[in-house]
Amino acid sequence: MKILIVSDSHGLQRELEELKKRHRDAELFIHCGDSELEKDDPAIQGFHVVRGNCDFHNGFPEQLLLSAKDKKIFVTHGHLYQVKTNPLNVYYKARESGADIACFGHSHRLGAEMADGVLLINPGSVRLPRGRSEKTYVVLEIGEDHYLVRVYEYLGKELEDLRQTFPF
Repeated sequence: MKILIVSDSHGLQRELEELKKRHRDAELFIHCGDSELEKDDPAIQGFHVVRGNCDFHNGFPEQLLLSAKDKKIFVTHGHLYQVKTNPLNVYYKARESGADIACFGHSHRLGAEMADGVLLINPGSVRLPRGRSEKTYVVLEIGEDHYLVRVYEYLGKELEDLRQTFPF
């Protein structure tokens, strides 16, 4: 199962449409907040979206708990969990929620790590990346016994040196 994960697009529309077309084989589309788009904007349709600190009056929830295969995915923007200083609070909330995977943004910093059985993913930002020059998003593949995290720069090139496999 493939899942496209994006965050912090800050008003981009055409780019989100392009990601949906490019990865039409994905079965789930997640936006971790700060889209700055209204809930009925066509660019955000098809995405499961949470509210970020720059999303005003758009009606998105603060967090979501989604199912994919036999895994649960906790989705939040991260500003309510102080992820800029430490992802530990998101990890605890994911564990409390019974989630296997936690997706978040806010820091605009790309990262993926396994923490005591919970896969933490921050897809970076497709608009304003921090810590690297590439504007990034992630495609997560859930296999039979592992996760495969593939990082792409916005124009579609996979950053193969950042590909990671995590057993579960």
